Amino acid sequence: MIVNPKVLFKHAYGNYAIGAYNINNMEQTIGLFRGNLESQAPFIVQISKGARAYADKRMLEAMLRTADQIFPDAIFAVHLDHGDEETAMDCIQSGFYSSVMIDASMKPYEENIAITRRVVAAAHQKGVAVEAELGQLGGVEEHISVAEDRVHLTDPNQAADFVKRSGCDSLACAIGTSHGAYKFTAKQGIHFEIIAAIQKLLPGFPLVMHGSSSVPKDEVNRINAAGGKLKDARGVDPTEFAKAAKLGVIKVNIDTDGRLVWCRVHREHLKEHPENFDLRPPGKVFMAEFTGYIAAKSRYLGSAGQLEAVRRTLN
Repeated sequence: MIVNPKVLFKHAYGNYAIGAYNINNMEQTIGLFRGNLESQAPFIVQISKGARAYADKRMLEAMLRTADQIFPDAIFAVHLDHGDEETAMDCIQSGFYSSVMIDASMKPYEENIAITRRVVAAAHQKGVAVEAELGQLGGVEEHISVAEDRVHLTDPNQAADFVKRSGCDSLACAIGTSHGAYKFTAKQGIHFEIIAAIQKLLPGFPLVMHGSSSVPKDEVNRINAAGGKLKDARGVDPTEFAKAAKLGVIKVNIDTDGRLVWCRVHREHLKEHPENFDLRPPGKVFMAEFTGYIAAKSRYLGSAGQLEAVRRTLN
C-alpha cells in the first residue's frame, strides 16, 4: 500500500526511523519488499533522477505498481530522491509519487527557499509531501558531487527560518555524513549536537539523514578479495541510528550499502563460476542477500516490527 510519508513520520517520530532505499531494477525491488515484510517494517522506496534515466521512469513506476500487487501487506511511500525543480514538478504531476525531494542546497540561501516554495505549492495541491535540503553533504552519488572544500553543515537557526519560510514537510540536514562509500576519515562522525539543536528549535518536525550507509568492512574485504579495489571505505555506525531517531531523525537514506551487496554477490559469483553467462543465478543470490540486508537495516533503524502498528493508524 502506497501512503504519504507524513503518516509514517507521525508514527515514527522520536521512537524509530524509516529506511529509505533507492532502486534501479527488478532484483532490488523484490529484495526490498521481501526484506521489509520479513522484518515487518514500513519503508520508503526512492527513485533518483539517475534511476529514472537509467531504467525509464515508466519502467520503475510499473515495477512498483506490480510489487504493490505481489506484496499487498507492504506499507511504503514512493519518493523522488535528490530532484531538481523540473524533475520534482514532473513527479508531482504524474500522480504516482507520494513524496518528492527538491534539492536546491547548492544554490544561495534565498534562492533555495524560493525554489522550494514553488515545489511545495505545486506538491501540496496534489497531496504530495516535500523534502528539502539545507547545508551540503560531501561525496559522490549519481549526479551529486560535492568537493570537500564545499561541504558545510546545517546551521540550526537557519534551518528553523528555512522550514518556516519554505513550507517543506521534512528537512535533510548536513550533519557530517556524506554520499558514497568514503564518508569519514580519522575520528569524524555524525554531529549529534547539530541534530539536537535543530530539534530544539523545530520540535516535532521530521528531519532526514542522507549518506547513511554503514559500508560494512566485511563487504568491502570480500569485494576486494574478488577483484575489487575499494580502499579505506568507511561509513556510518548503524548502532547510531537509534540515537538519531530519538532526536527527530525519522528518515534515513541508505543506498551505497545496497550497491556493495550487488557488487560483492556478482564479483564472487563470476569469480567462482567463470563458465557462467546466465544472469539469473547471481540474480537469485542477490535477491536473497538483499532481502537479508534490508531486514537487518530495519532492526538497526527500529522500524522492524512496526508494520501492524502503522497499519492500525490507517484504519
